[in-house]
Amino acid sequence: MPLYIVATPIGNLEDITYRAVKVLASVDCVLAEDTRVTKKLLDHYNISKPMISYHDFNKEKVTPQIIERLKNNEQFALVSDAGTPGVADPAFNLVREAIRNQLVVIPIPGASALLSAFVCSGLPTDRFVFEYFLPHKSSQRIRFFEELKNESRTVLFYETPHRIVKVLEEMKLILPDIVVVIGRELTKLYEEFLRGTPQDLLAHFAKKSPKGEMVVLVNTRITGKL
Repeated sequence: MPLYIVATPIGNLEDITYRAVKVLASVDCVLAEDTRVTKKLLDHYNISKPMISYHDFNKEKVTPQIIERLKNNEQFALVSDAGTPGVADPAFNLVREAIRNQLVVIPIPGASALLSAFVCSGLPTDRFVFEYFLPHKSSQRIRFFEELKNESRTVLFYETPHRIVKVLEEMKLILPDIVVVIGRELTKLYEEFLRGTPQDLLAHFAKKSPKGEMVVLVNTRITGKL
């Protein structure tokens, strides 16, 4: 039976689609990154289903078990804590094994912080690359920004509140005139888009401490102002 890859809300519970709710209500079991988070979503829509944790720390053990149950005609929905599963998370492993076992994988599309930030950024959307999180070491990030000088595509990555100031300082050293767009707390109460040079955004965060989940976007073809 099918393995459904179900997008869930990224902030606002109404981000979810009618189809996603129907699928979650119809499957035999829900695979969740964090069952506590997913239970809140299911409870909101009055859905009661068995859940199994599926994450980086148990994927090697759980994946074969799920494949066998799929072969025995059980239906599963795979969800992440927020957004679309399979984007830089362990969903990839299960999807690959399902395909290798000639099982059907069905996408149930919906919310994505990555794409939501992208389409509202004002940066070129014809070509792009997603870098997930930048390296932990400052020297590696500086090397990354040096390499960006030769990149014509829009580049997107996730960043944390405690590190964003350091990242902007490093970016200012290498790409001082580039336009940076930050999408923060997308679809939540305090959703915000910030646009400007690294120095502009550093000045903003000097007055207002950075908070919340962030998507950062840059394009070396765009400098000064949008």
